[in-house]
Amino acid sequence: MNMAYNYGKVALFVLSAMSGKHDGVIAGLVGCGLIKSIVSISSDLMHDFKTGHLTLTSPRSMLVSQAIGTTIGCVVAPLTFFLFYKAFDIGNPDGEYKAPYAIVYRNMAILGVQGFSALPNHCLQLCYVFFSFAMVANFARDVCPEKIGKLIPLPMAMAVPFLVGAYFAIDMCVGSLIVFIWHRVDKQKANLMVPAVASGLICGDGLWILPSSILSLARVNPPICMNFVPTKST
Repeated sequence: MNMAYNYGKVALFVLSAMSGKHDGVIAGLVGCGLIKSIVSISSDLMHDFKTGHLTLTSPRSMLVSQAIGTTIGCVVAPLTFFLFYKAFDIGNPDGEYKAPYAIVYRNMAILGVQGFSALPNHCLQLCYVFFSFAMVANFARDVCPEKIGKLIPLPMAMAVPFLVGAYFAIDMCVGSLIVFIWHRVDKQKANLMVPAVASGLICGDGLWILPSSILSLARVNPPICMNFVPTKST
């Protein structure tokens, strides 16, 4: 289990509270990023060592490879970030790339500086309600029979669209519908091929971001564009 994000959040709250109101947000975010990256790399290396022990791989070779990969990442990661930053409208709540985690971690840093007083009205009460709902829903899924349990929604799946946006929920809904129909038509083949098809779609969507960034920097616009806006905006 990779605990990098948990350690990063702890560091975020501690450093934000220690740095004060003027520099607390920046200090907390910088410290969170550093600690999360260091812990994540160390955790991955430990996992790789366990895999290498099973495959009789040289630990020295794995350590050198990790060092080389980390060095390359120090160059490639900032370049990739600036490519995205220049090509797309990153962080715009109404844009395609909303950067939801940036908003979440910034609000966490503000919370570490100002305390619970920084939260909106009734925010804690809503957190208590939905936390209780998640506990009850997960408990009900575990104790109820399978035919009933599978009808109870997953709180984690319900939370993702609130964080990322509705487009993600639409993609997942369409994908789930395709999987459901495929299981109805040919269950045996679906169990075998669904993971491969899903992996291909995810990889293809991820790889397309790079040429999409280059086309955006070159100001090449798509021939067809579809947009949905509220009636009042038209």
